[in-house]
Amino acid sequence: MTEEEHIAEQIRRNIIITTIDKIYNWGRRSSVWPMGFGLACCAFEMICAAASRFDFARFGMEMMRPTPRQADLLIVSGTVTKKMAPQVVRLYDQMPEPKYVLAMGACAISGGPFKDTYNVVNGIDTYLPVDVYVPGCPPRPEALLEGFIKLHQMIEGQTILTSPWYRKEVEREMPVPILGPRGLVLPGEGHE
Repeated sequence: MTEEEHIAEQIRRNIIITTIDKIYNWGRRSSVWPMGFGLACCAFEMICAAASRFDFARFGMEMMRPTPRQADLLIVSGTVTKKMAPQVVRLYDQMPEPKYVLAMGACAISGGPFKDTYNVVNGIDTYLPVDVYVPGCPPRPEALLEGFIKLHQMIEGQTILTSPWYRKEVEREMPVPILGPRGLVLPGEGHE
């Protein structure tokens, strides 16, 4: 029996932990505070999703937060350039745990039509752990709402016993981009 199976068996036997998880996850799911980081045309669709016709406030997201210290969801929408990538990572690092990332649009997911150009990052998941992908160019507000539903389902399935954000030692698994004289490099690559 692996460690994860052992923990899952303990959770099944321990009704109190399971109930605490359900209440805790319900509270987190019902009050996700997004910080929109609109970089290109996808930002217009993100703004539409916040307006009265689509109203993502019904998902517990009353408004976009102005600072990363108040947010637990980073919505990266649009083209991430190599000059902007360090700032996106810095904002992510300033968010408190637990934190989630939603990549919105083909440019944020894979570079879109600008893939492999000299100044565009080929997907933000190179630098941040993306939890939900919302494809499209640009994706409609309905697609963004579907992404929120997927995020809620992910949050409901988490447990405080196995969640990486609940441990004492949180290791950064993703590289931090550094803007240098020859563009964006990862630590340890150096310049030639």
